[in-house]
Amino acid sequence: MTTSNQANGRQTGWIFLTAAAPIVWGTTYIVTTHLLPDGHPFFAALMRTLPPGLIALGLSRHLPHGGWWWKSLLLGSLNMAAFFPLLFVAAQRLPRGVAATLGAVQPIVVALLPTILLHERLSGWRLWWGLTGVARVGMVVLGSDAALDPLGVLAGLSGAASMGSGVVLTKKWGRPEHASAISLAGWQLTSAGLVLLIPALVFDGIPEHINAGAWTGYAWLGFAGALLTYTIWFAGIRHLSVTPTALLGLLSPLTAALLGVLIAASP
Repeated sequence: MTTSNQANGRQTGWIFLTAAAPIVWGTTYIVTTHLLPDGHPFFAALMRTLPPGLIALGLSRHLPHGGWWWKSLLLGSLNMAAFFPLLFVAAQRLPRGVAATLGAVQPIVVALLPTILLHERLSGWRLWWGLTGVARVGMVVLGSDAALDPLGVLAGLSGAASMGSGVVLTKKWGRPEHASAISLAGWQLTSAGLVLLIPALVFDGIPEHINAGAWTGYAWLGFAGALLTYTIWFAGIRHLSVTPTALLGLLSPLTAALLGVLIAASP
């Protein structure tokens, strides 16, 4: 096997591994609507960030240094502290097809932001793939229930913009030489959890009734949907360019739509 073939094989392997993250994230919609208490987006986001973040810090035993304190705070705010509550609001206020299609806007954000943040020329190819992705996701998932709740739409678009910005900045800054992917996940998840702590307690409070299903949902979103997936995601995007990383994000709304169809069709 030539060096070029080996490189292509490694790239393909990283694409398949990294794809696992958005596929798991696609379960957020169904978990939110079927298991979690309604009307507590900040608390749900807190449960998805702070506990797994502290566990990741304990496993990695590595804290940020220098500029990575504020970088971790900013990335954690974009990727998680802002994105998660907005995602939960969109999932609760919109039909799955509308919420999924709005989430697919992220590749368009990733196509536009490098011109500002990375001083790159606007890539028509990236923009075309982003628009095509939204159109295709919309064709697959939108149905007759595609009602538009203004707050839900705003939350969905804002969440896509927040996560897209985080993807571009994560690619721009990479990660420190001796920091592992789980370290970077721990820094960001913990930062996000600390940012969310006061809003969660002041605006949402702790839900009065958290049953076994809700605890299962929080555990799934925190450990599979955050600790594991962000470790995979941060490892993967170090080896992938911005465009394939953004396009992998389309797997999340497609997974959400597929799960919704399967569960709706089940007896």
